[in-house]
Amino acid sequence: MGYGDAGASYVRKALKAFIAQSGSPRDDIDTHNFTLRQRGRMLYMAAPIATAAIRTTCTNVVGVGLAMKSRIDREALGLSPEQAKAWQRQTEAEWKLWAGKKQCCDAIGVCNFDEMQKLALMSALMAGDCFALLPRVPVTPVSPYSLRVKVVEADLVSTPDALTVLPGTITEAQAPNGNFIYDGVEVDKDTSAIVAYHFCNRYPFEVYTIGETRKWQRVLAYGEKTGLPNVLHIMEPERAGQYRGVTFLAPVIEQLLQIRRYTESELMAALVQSFFTAWIETEADPATIPMNEVGGEEQEISHDPNEYEMGSGSVIHLRVGEKVKFGNPNIPTNGFDTFVKAVATQIGAALEIPRDVLLKEFNSSYSASRGALLEAYRVFKSRRKWLVDDFCQPVYEIWLAEAVARGRVNAPGFFADPRIRAAWCGTQWIGPAQSQIDPKKEVDAAIQAVDRGFKTHQQATVEMDGGDWDENVEQLAREKAALSAISGPAEAEKNGPKEEPEDKEDEENERNQ
Repeated sequence: MGYGDAGASYVRKALKAFIAQSGSPRDDIDTHNFTLRQRGRMLYMAAPIATAAIRTTCTNVVGVGLAMKSRIDREALGLSPEQAKAWQRQTEAEWKLWAGKKQCCDAIGVCNFDEMQKLALMSALMAGDCFALLPRVPVTPVSPYSLRVKVVEADLVSTPDALTVLPGTITEAQAPNGNFIYDGVEVDKDTSAIVAYHFCNRYPFEVYTIGETRKWQRVLAYGEKTGLPNVLHIMEPERAGQYRGVTFLAPVIEQLLQIRRYTESELMAALVQSFFTAWIETEADPATIPMNEVGGEEQEISHDPNEYEMGSGSVIHLRVGEKVKFGNPNIPTNGFDTFVKAVATQIGAALEIPRDVLLKEFNSSYSASRGALLEAYRVFKSRRKWLVDDFCQPVYEIWLAEAVARGRVNAPGFFADPRIRAAWCGTQWIGPAQSQIDPKKEVDAAIQAVDRGFKTHQQATVEMDGGDWDENVEQLAREKAALSAISGPAEAEKNGPKEEPEDKEDEENERNQ
């Protein structure tokens, strides 16, 4: 009856052996996450398609970094457009002072904030999730802010266990306060809300000096006084009640491993085929045949009568009873390219990256290639929002709170009312624009969308090249004024944008309607 005669049937031949068992997120994910992390990271380092999937995602989601543009709610704050724009410019300048220098924002002084965005995303994709600690340090003459960000890999957050237990084998435990710990994440025993994280000082298989021990440090998820996050957890959950992320490559680990092995096999076959191998067949006693190597580029030509060497224009006389037999290794599979592309299509579908984008091969028609880019861009935009919500925006809000507290940014009511605070914290994070196959067609389409009111100039500018329309207008005005000063108004008007004749514009509007 119903699904019992369909997908839930144990009678149909195809489904008899299909015995699926699924448990809680802790049983299905936490128990196997240690293995998944190691395999996901290894595939990134050793399987080209896996590397391409992660690096392509990072390049399109983050690129050279997501640029923060302040977008406060001026109506809620009672500011005029001019006042709002002036505040936003000042705040953006202060943000660049902190985020633009690695010694000002990175706890270990390696990356600026743009680079940390890519590091956090890449780490989360490889291992399933990553964490960011937010320590405070004394201010310096070049860094007026104490906030620092330290990106921590997923392996260092784990459930405290005994030293005799193999790493990763214990994922659940009960804390002394009665709370439960799931793979390093401590949750309240009553509400199941996250309250703390447990950070280990060593990686699971890290080699360290005898006498040193693994230690865990408990860090509260939120500050008790400020309510601000102490730990940022960058992950994309796939099930309700899930506390740890799963590697981006988890659904296709087997396919990636097999396609890597297949590629290596074909490569070796092609390499063997490239060697020109020959054997000397003789009727002499095998015990008397010398086993010598022929001379190579680094050896002088041998005059030993027991060695045979091939060379340009050589004439070699064989002994009585000897003949030459050449090897003929099998040619690599002719369908290699077709098979790899077929598997890459399935891998790309699972990872939401079209094959054309995954393999960087655009040999289809304009419409097909554009469709692949549009589909990929939608996915990249969703992952960008996830990264912004989990990492970029929380860091900005924590930084802004310090900037206001230190008096470097003036934001009345920031600490008095959460709604006012949210109005001051409004932002827009601008990342890489959508790839274009035919820029002229893309620009024409954007112009029509703006003319019909489907998009604003700001939206179109962001989508075209990730720029800022307001800044473009101001820059164009300055350029036009400079041209006018040099060449006169007539020449500046000549070099400026040209408008279509009114009658031609009317004809175009009628044709579009």
